[in-house]
Amino acid sequence: MKISMMKWAVAPLLLIGLAACGGGESAPEPAVETAPADEPMVEEQVAVEDEAVAEEETVQVVVEESAAEDETDEQPIVLAQAQTTTAAQDWQFTEGQHYTRMVPSQPTMGGADKIEVAEFFWYGCPHCYSFEPTINKWAADIPANVRFVRIPVVWNRVHEMHARIYFALEVLARNGELDDAEALHEDVFSEIQNRGNRLTSEDGIRRIFERHGVAADAFDKTWSSFEVDQKMRVAQDLGRRYSIQSVPAIVVNGKYRTGGQEAGGYDNVPAVIDELLARESVR
Repeated sequence: MKISMMKWAVAPLLLIGLAACGGGESAPEPAVETAPADEPMVEEQVAVEDEAVAEEETVQVVVEESAAEDETDEQPIVLAQAQTTTAAQDWQFTEGQHYTRMVPSQPTMGGADKIEVAEFFWYGCPHCYSFEPTINKWAADIPANVRFVRIPVVWNRVHEMHARIYFALEVLARNGELDDAEALHEDVFSEIQNRGNRLTSEDGIRRIFERHGVAADAFDKTWSSFEVDQKMRVAQDLGRRYSIQSVPAIVVNGKYRTGGQEAGGYDNVPAVIDELLARESVR
């Protein structure tokens, strides 16, 4: 009897650790199998070493001396050794369990010049706030061919107000009217999560920007600018395309979606991201 009661006591704690801020439930998407690539044909004389359990075959391409040469003792010349993968790479994470593959692939925020990792978030979400140190640590050391972007969700009027905060600080920083966009981003999170200020009025939001050195007229001009409006429309469109139902959520290159629940905890999300980046790099 005591053992049964302990099981029921532990179960809610496990669920809390994988919680997320949601905008609705979504049905899981079917897994898509990828057909293995055809193995290359070698028309030269090929010597193949068989290994019973090996997943790779080492192919030696051998080119013999021309018959016109008189050197009868000359050995064949080995030009190179090429490795061909004959089995799927041993990936750690599984499609349909640790991440979802979106079919077809969707556009990204910044274009196709780099592999994009997008974090969907909301300033009012405590799980997003807790995830900040983890994703920031990962983003501080990304490869040169990877771009990290944040995309605020736009689900209702409050989300819209908070998304406009993020895009306004992005534009102000790019225009040289905000010195430290990251500091303001963190301050907005703290204002809502630690000080209980929900930031649902434009006047209250303006005061935070002014606290970070932004002139009131620069804020007003940017807040209602066409550029911020356009960023809002793109964010809302991508959220629908990616089927973002809860935050924080990660989308890799418009193709893979994952999060704390899928990864088995938010601390595991960076490892899933890295593997998905590896998949994109070798395709």
